[in-house]
This record gives sequence, C-alpha cells and structure tokens, in this order.
Amino acid sequence: MKSERLALAAWLALIVLQPAWYLWLAPPASGQSWFALLLTLPPLLLPLSALRRNLGRALLWAGIVALFYFCHGIVAAWAVPATRLPALLEVTLCCLLIAAIGARTRALKRAAALRRAAS
Repeated sequence: MKSERLALAAWLALIVLQPAWYLWLAPPASGQSWFALLLTLPPLLLPLSALRRNLGRALLWAGIVALFYFCHGIVAAWAVPATRLPALLEVTLCCLLIAAIGARTRALKRAAALRRAAS
C-alpha cells in the first residue's frame, strides 16, 4: 500500500532527523549534543520491536510516539528561533506520518467492508 510506504518513510525520516538536528543542523547551546540525542532517539526506535511481528502495530506505536515529537517541534519552533527549520521539518514529518496511518486505517476498513459485502 502507498500509505504504508509513506508512513514508513516519514518514520524513518524522523529517526534520521534527530541526529542531523542535534549534531549538525542546530546543536544545543550547552554543547551536549549526545545527551540530547540519547533523550530523543530511543523513543522513535522502540516501535521497531513490533515491526517484526506486525507492521500495523509498529506504525500505530510510531504514530503515538510521533505525537510527542509533534509537540516538541511546535515548542522548539516557537521558543528557539535557531531551531525553527529542523523543528518545522519535525512537525511536518509527524503530520505526514499520522495522515498516512489514518489513510492506511481507512483503506483497511474499506477493504474489510467490501469483503463482508461480497460474502
């Protein structure tokens, strides 16, 4: 499905954005880039454990985790002008991930309804 690929791509982009943000694009003023990275990257990697068993479950958990990153991106864009670009990119990726998960869910429900109607 297209929506699954889009959701996976947005999730992967969020994972790649974290090191890019904290190590190159806008490192923290305190100079503790690795500490910031250790706080922000693991939650995005947690749904990978569900990926082996069920793609839908992994995407659901990635979407739930992405809500935190959406809030983080909004606050960072508002409060720290130096991080506005990566923060808005984070917000965009989170919106894309959530929208793709919603489209996937709607497509699965529509397919189930068609199967029920056919039988």
